[in-house]
Amino acid sequence: MSTATLTTTSYAVLGLLAVKPWSSYELTQQMDRSLGHIWPRATSKLYEEPKKLVAAGLARSDDERVGRRPRTMYRITPKGRRALARWLDEPGAAPALEFEGLLKVFFSDHGTRDGALASIAATAEWARAQAEISRAVGEEYEAGQGRFTERQPQLDLTARFVTDFYAMVGEWAAWANGVVATWPDDPSRAVSDPSIGTETLRRARRAARR
Repeated sequence: MSTATLTTTSYAVLGLLAVKPWSSYELTQQMDRSLGHIWPRATSKLYEEPKKLVAAGLARSDDERVGRRPRTMYRITPKGRRALARWLDEPGAAPALEFEGLLKVFFSDHGTRDGALASIAATAEWARAQAEISRAVGEEYEAGQGRFTERQPQLDLTARFVTDFYAMVGEWAAWANGVVATWPDDPSRAVSDPSIGTETLRRARRAARR
């Protein structure tokens, strides 16, 4: 199998194998715990990725037993480390936003104010719950109980990004709730506040100068 058939998810799994050997089950758990915030993928598909890496010669599999239970452990190969290094040297793709709650707000003039408020409230709760996870994990590391502390510089960068993202989404939800609460029951009859467009343009100009 050629490395040309590998996906970003394949390389994400290969990156985890570069940290330590894992079983398929452990890989899916670690993907959810460490990468689920920035590269979420269905568990069913993750079980196929190690097999693809083995077929490409980038990983090897070893059958082991834990008590009476058999399991397959996956380890990165030297070829796999070289492939991972080449992939890491290439610039990554830009972020892509997929946000159903915002889509519903975008089309809320065809619905109701309460429906828009419900979507915003759900967004606020999601942001709060995700921030709580970041807080708990951060406190583990602060107490010296975090995993893979030898990778702290890399963990710091990704944790800062996702934590700031959750904070931004939560702040937007709080602001949007205040705006939509002033709308009539029929959002199509809402009146635009010119100051919102002015402030949005100011933020866009400031961001474009960075």
